[in-house]
Amino acid sequence: MGDEWTLYDRMSDAAQEGVRLKQVFMQCRSGRHEVAIVEAGHLVEWFTEIPDESQKAGNLYKGRVVNVVPGLQAAFVDIGLEKNAYLYLDDVLPAHLDKQQMAKPPIQSLLREGQTVIVQMKKEATGTKGAKVTTHITLPGRWTVFLPNAGYVAVSRKIEDEEERNRLTAIGEAVRQEEDGLIMRTVAAGMAEDVLKNDFIWLKRVWDDLLGRAAEMKAPSLLYHDLDFLSRVIRDQFTDEVTEWMVEDHSLLDRIRTELSVVAPGLIDRVKAYQGEEPLFQRYGLHAQRETMYRRKQWLPSGGYLIIDPTEALTVIDVNSGKYTVEDDLETTAFLTNMEAAQHIARLIRLRDLGGIILTDFIDMKEESHIQQVENELAKGIYPDRTHTHLVGWTRLQLYEMTRQKTRPSNYGASTELCSCCGRKMGFSG
Repeated sequence: MGDEWTLYDRMSDAAQEGVRLKQVFMQCRSGRHEVAIVEAGHLVEWFTEIPDESQKAGNLYKGRVVNVVPGLQAAFVDIGLEKNAYLYLDDVLPAHLDKQQMAKPPIQSLLREGQTVIVQMKKEATGTKGAKVTTHITLPGRWTVFLPNAGYVAVSRKIEDEEERNRLTAIGEAVRQEEDGLIMRTVAAGMAEDVLKNDFIWLKRVWDDLLGRAAEMKAPSLLYHDLDFLSRVIRDQFTDEVTEWMVEDHSLLDRIRTELSVVAPGLIDRVKAYQGEEPLFQRYGLHAQRETMYRRKQWLPSGGYLIIDPTEALTVIDVNSGKYTVEDDLETTAFLTNMEAAQHIARLIRLRDLGGIILTDFIDMKEESHIQQVENELAKGIYPDRTHTHLVGWTRLQLYEMTRQKTRPSNYGASTELCSCCGRKMGFSG
């Protein structure tokens, strides 16, 4: 029903209603850092970092090409990790040339064995597969993103006011040089010109320093490590939408407030020290909410339920009416159950950090208005998600298809364990 579309290309009015107020809860125990994001009382995202298991996606490396494979139009690059990284042709071509309708050159005309190349990790290694890397570098700041050699200015699609978009574009054009690329992030809306310019100038200085180090270092080498866990949370999650940030470990308060004094001094008062005796996550029922969201069968408020089955290639979600029926009105039963399911699925996808292909078998509906409302409700729930999501639409078999970018292994695998008898995933282990 309709052509393939990205989430922000055809956002319905319903999907853009209001701004969701958020709460951030942070707990640090035995060196394990955990952050829970709650929107309107619902747990929607969960981040965990353990020492020596830090995130690698976003890191920059000086790598050495060890193998060029024309049949795959790709190369394998040694970046110093256990497995060689995978570099596809589109990630070698100049930015956005890969999207143009034209003949692409063979990979062997661009890369050769033994060649050194600066790459950024797009997707962490999973299973037997090595990391996926790109030469299209992105360095995110608080308000802007620097893209070396991209040669354009872009503004977040979530900023809809045309006058503000024009203002931000003009600021970007004024500060960048011809070869520089710059993206104005959503939080850039309303920010003063000097703040945005200083953010971009700082990122460009980081890039220049990185190039200097790259000229002196041998391959393979780590050139740049993305911000540590706490700084990433401050940069990416702590925006004006956050009403409070509750911190259990009081020793982190000074550091959080110090960083905020530089990037967002108006938010310092929203950081609060947790004073309760029982653990923070236990006090607010966050572990219990998370455990429920990882169950294979999940009940909806009306009595309907979902069955979630992740596989190697995709995730399948089945919607059932269960105990809920509107007497003698199957269409209304299907519609109301599907609306609840759409809301729940949007939260589930973000919390589990599901990636790849996601197929949902909603209950069959006949009325076109109901079908569109369910799609809008799903888009509305996905809208706050920072991970790129592609809403493909309804297939010929009336399944709803979407894809979501993967940058690291799904939380599902890290938070469940295998049954020793049947080998199936079972329950929440954290």
